[in-house]
Amino acid sequence: MFRDHRFGRERFFRGFGQESPFNKGDLKYVILDLLKDKPRYGYEVIRALEQRSHGFYTPSPGVVYPTLQMLEEMGYASTEERDGKKIYTITDEGRNFLTEQKEFTDKVKHHMRHHWNPENIAVFTQMMREFGELARVVHYEARHIAPDKLQRIRQVVSLASMEIKAILEE
Repeated sequence: MFRDHRFGRERFFRGFGQESPFNKGDLKYVILDLLKDKPRYGYEVIRALEQRSHGFYTPSPGVVYPTLQMLEEMGYASTEERDGKKIYTITDEGRNFLTEQKEFTDKVKHHMRHHWNPENIAVFTQMMREFGELARVVHYEARHIAPDKLQRIRQVVSLASMEIKAILEE
């Protein structure tokens, strides 16, 4: 597993959990929808998005905080400082914006729900752990073995990749 130092927790595989379900500009709708439920710190927004994606996506602070700042500049969110941290609250203008954009917002939320199939979470999580273990073994152990063994490992990985693609195409 890979330790994500930003949040002090482990990830299944480097890069896993970073695939965004959003098109450019979509995140503001989802964040406003979160703020509609209750005021939140930026960190809480990150955690709520991770939870909504069933752990498959954790947005970086470098994506969330600029979006929160943009929402504030647009007048859709306001901030208040509590305990030395900014807490974001949706404004009436932000609520009106969400209402006006309801059809689009619903489409973004629908896409999010279907981007990661919740029925597959347990199997997918186990599979990602296994990918992570494979990556660890290849990275740390296989690079020091004889070239003929490394070639055999490459062939096994290549064959597995081809078989997985075939299954996905069925």
